[in-house]
Amino acid sequence: MATMLRRDTFVRGVSRRVAIGGGTTIQRRSFSLQELDEKKGSRERVVILGSGWGGFGLARQLDLKHYQPLIITPRTYFVFTPLLASTAVGTLEFRQAMEHSRSRPGIEVIRAWAEQIDFSKKTITVEGAVQSKDKVGSIIGDGKKFEVGWDKVVVAVGAFSQTFGVEGVKDHAFFLKDVSDARDIRRRILECFEEAALPTASEARKKQLLHFAVVGGGPTGIEFSAELHDLLSDDLAKLYPSLTKYHRITVYDVAPRILNMFDTSLAKYAEKVFSRQNISIKTSHHVQKVTSEAIHTQEDGEVPVGCVVWSTGLAPNPLVAKALKSKLHLDERGSKIVVDNHLRASSVDENGTTPWPLDDVFAIGDCAVLGGQELPATAQVADQQAIWLGKTLNKAAARKAAGGKAGPVKIQDEKKFRFKNLGIMAYLGGWRAITQTGSAELKGRMAWVLWRTAYLTKSVSWRNRILIPTLWFTNWVLGRDINRF
Repeated sequence: MATMLRRDTFVRGVSRRVAIGGGTTIQRRSFSLQELDEKKGSRERVVILGSGWGGFGLARQLDLKHYQPLIITPRTYFVFTPLLASTAVGTLEFRQAMEHSRSRPGIEVIRAWAEQIDFSKKTITVEGAVQSKDKVGSIIGDGKKFEVGWDKVVVAVGAFSQTFGVEGVKDHAFFLKDVSDARDIRRRILECFEEAALPTASEARKKQLLHFAVVGGGPTGIEFSAELHDLLSDDLAKLYPSLTKYHRITVYDVAPRILNMFDTSLAKYAEKVFSRQNISIKTSHHVQKVTSEAIHTQEDGEVPVGCVVWSTGLAPNPLVAKALKSKLHLDERGSKIVVDNHLRASSVDENGTTPWPLDDVFAIGDCAVLGGQELPATAQVADQQAIWLGKTLNKAAARKAAGGKAGPVKIQDEKKFRFKNLGIMAYLGGWRAITQTGSAELKGRMAWVLWRTAYLTKSVSWRNRILIPTLWFTNWVLGRDINRF
């Protein structure tokens, strides 16, 4: 049974003994909740669950004169997810895809899981997070729970990797949702080459080790395949020339074609580029099982592989699917929080109906769905929602301060959120890409320039805006870093 800590005993960083219930436990501390309350002053505390595109972006938008942003997250950093494929193959280093959650002064961060939200008491029960994580990227809690109060709460916990219950995926496949995933993939790629280079490796073993399977034909799977092709052809082919004839990449997808969010002409162009690069595309294939040395499909049976990268969609976060199931209005599948045009969640009464939206509870990003609209599961949706919500809350707070009105800030009188599709893009390898904005299409080298420019300009810190092009140029001239650690 978890022990509930007193409000002045949130601990992290420095050991401290606290007597609870007649016993003594060792806690860790960096600041107490009492100190957090003192910093808050007369401001409203906005507790943000998650440090992804939505949570991190919102925390950076909030006006610190009116709000105290408090991020509760098991990972104390923001991941620039479009660059993960590049970091997995050494085109960029891992830190260039990261920004610390505390990069803006004034943002408070607690490294923990949110377990329950009490909407009547306005408290959140959280559990401190530790380093260990399972194969799908879930950081394990430390069993020590405490409560945090809030004035407004924003659920931005994102989603997990979808496995569809396929046997062996969690144990033997690699995901690409976090920096740690990219590091595991890079390590595995180099392990495969090192073992294949041993004099004792048989022909069959070399073919198996150097066959890389990517499950999922969406932008993430395609971009990783392209980045992996560049690594194999530009760098590893020079270091392991005798193994060049063995390495190959296969993309599996259950859909009839890859990149189904793009127009057919661009998807066919991508297939043509992959064909030239000897990347095999197997659509309408159903993966049934993954083992440490093979992938099993309904169509091809057992296929030996050295590494499987899994990128097939999103699964609901347990906080949404379980803890909030009977408290907030969820979609038909019970996987996302339904929000209105002001990104407000709605409560659920005893009969399961949703009588009204909550003025102080919001949801953004992959864990939310805008009622009646099917928005793409992309970073730009969460980013735009974070910017809109931050600016809208700031306007409402400023209006309240100017008018001297009492009570909570209201935002329903502000303009509604509207998503503006800025387009989609995907890298195809060999300095080629595809981009699509409405009816406008671009492919080839110019699309690649636009792809890199877009990712560079969206980077948060000037440090990374300088280091990213520097590493692009350095690795183009000198080659990628292929050290394994």
